[in-house]
Amino acid sequence: MLKSLRPLFPYLKKYRRSYTVGTLCVFFNNGIWILFPQVIRRAIDDLHLGVTRQKLLTYALLLLAVAGTKAIFQFLTRWIVIGISREIEFDLRNDLFRHLESLSYSYYQRTRTGDIMARATNDLNAVRMLLGPAIMYSANTIVFTTGALAFMLAISPKLTLYAFLPLPIVSIVIQYFGTRIHERFEKIQAMFSDISARAQENFSGARVIRAYVQEEAEIAGFEKANQEYIARSLKLVRLMGMLWPTLEVMLGLAIVLVLWLGGREVLYGRITVGDFVAFNTYMVQLTWPVIALGWVINIFQRGTASMARINEILTEKAEIVDTPEVAASTHGNAGESARATREQIRGEIEFHGLNFAYNGTPVLHDVNLRIPAGSSLAVVGPTGSGKTTLVSLIPRIYDAALGTVLIDGRPIREFPLASLRHDIGFVPQETFLFSETVRENIAFGKEDASEDEIRSAAEAASIAADIEGFPEQYQTMVGERGITLSGGQKQRTAIARAILRNPRILILDDALSSVDTHTEDKILNHLREIMRDRTTIFISHRVSTVRNADQIAVLHGGRIVELGTHDELIAQNGYYTDLYNKQLLEEELAEV
Repeated sequence: MLKSLRPLFPYLKKYRRSYTVGTLCVFFNNGIWILFPQVIRRAIDDLHLGVTRQKLLTYALLLLAVAGTKAIFQFLTRWIVIGISREIEFDLRNDLFRHLESLSYSYYQRTRTGDIMARATNDLNAVRMLLGPAIMYSANTIVFTTGALAFMLAISPKLTLYAFLPLPIVSIVIQYFGTRIHERFEKIQAMFSDISARAQENFSGARVIRAYVQEEAEIAGFEKANQEYIARSLKLVRLMGMLWPTLEVMLGLAIVLVLWLGGREVLYGRITVGDFVAFNTYMVQLTWPVIALGWVINIFQRGTASMARINEILTEKAEIVDTPEVAASTHGNAGESARATREQIRGEIEFHGLNFAYNGTPVLHDVNLRIPAGSSLAVVGPTGSGKTTLVSLIPRIYDAALGTVLIDGRPIREFPLASLRHDIGFVPQETFLFSETVRENIAFGKEDASEDEIRSAAEAASIAADIEGFPEQYQTMVGERGITLSGGQKQRTAIARAILRNPRILILDDALSSVDTHTEDKILNHLREIMRDRTTIFISHRVSTVRNADQIAVLHGGRIVELGTHDELIAQNGYYTDLYNKQLLEEELAEV
């Protein structure tokens, strides 16, 4: 169990001074409160000899002073310890987000977004409770119980023995319940992740659900998952419902035993009435620590289970990273290295004997291809032929074997990831826009972009006219994933985002599929001007899109089966010719 908390040690070490101050406040808080029964003991024994106004005033002021001082240190304890837990939560959340940003694309392919969100919210909150209230109440319980025990032994070792007689049974109960709380909370958090993932998928796929009239089916499915979550939560509630009464019953039995035996000690004159009242006051004061112990066990088990789930993300290693040599060369002067690397990149790309597989399944076979700097390459081929995989190897979204992908004659792994991707504009097949304004989406890759640069990029992508037709123009909110825009508008906004970066290499992965042919021609004409002396690669199923490229590669079954210009491929009378003739026929039929 402590192993799951090991990742928290650096955070605890960072705030060790604050925890030291908090510990001192805990000692003062409980040290003062331990004196409360002693004041009562002195008052009863003294007033038994004779009651005077002076005595009453003195002991009343002493009790008020003790209570007031305790209140001050109790406030300081809560302020410091709970405050530290909030600070660690802040640091841990930032580190978790930073780590998630560093993970490779493959991690997000195999992990549901809802599961990640559940760990970053619900689990993180459980860890905060462990670092704040759990530590604070545990420290209070330990310090107060230790101090009270010393005074109780001084009053009567015999009564103290009877008072703590149920302690071994309490330990067994705590161990029994603690293990089961941990197990059940892990199941609850796993179910919460499933619910979060299901809700996230339903909200993102609202259009599809409505289009297929599956609202009722999805509601029923969510209700079923929610019922399972409630069932698992109720099992934990029942367990906690048994823990607290069990602890209270044991404490109640101890108090009854002390009242009975302690009363006899007073009658026999072995202890004074003041001692007896003070002893019972300590027993009453120990009631809350014992009850809090059950709550702390619950928090501790929840926190350790949640930290284990968070640590699963933190221990996940990025698959695509800089090599040790590159990392060492860029350490300390990353900005200078990035600028130098950008000046060196001309944009020549070469695939040399490239073979690539996904989880052991071959996708690309012996690909040999050279794209001269400043030229354009179009890639065509049937679905599943490996087109997207091929272009994804250039910005290292996936990693090919060493030496099989080169830029300017150098293996691609010799370039720092940050500077490599800075010189590549990539528009993926699935367009993604953020829930921000149109302006912020276009300027996403260049924070210091001016209004003129944003407008020029929008014009180059043939989206400027559409944007200026919106009521709020560039300040128009696009909604989640760009839901308020049409498919073509989303694609053109994504193209504008890539153009704004002024990349040495521009990759368009079927990024014009939702655009009509007239708009497509305008975009391609703009791109020819903008990407002059720069390398452009685009994937398309339309011959009209690729016919003017310097080279056209036909990919089939993961192999390049045809390569040449439009006219050269037409003359070969192969796959490209069939594609061309088919699209000509479709255009003729559309005109009829």
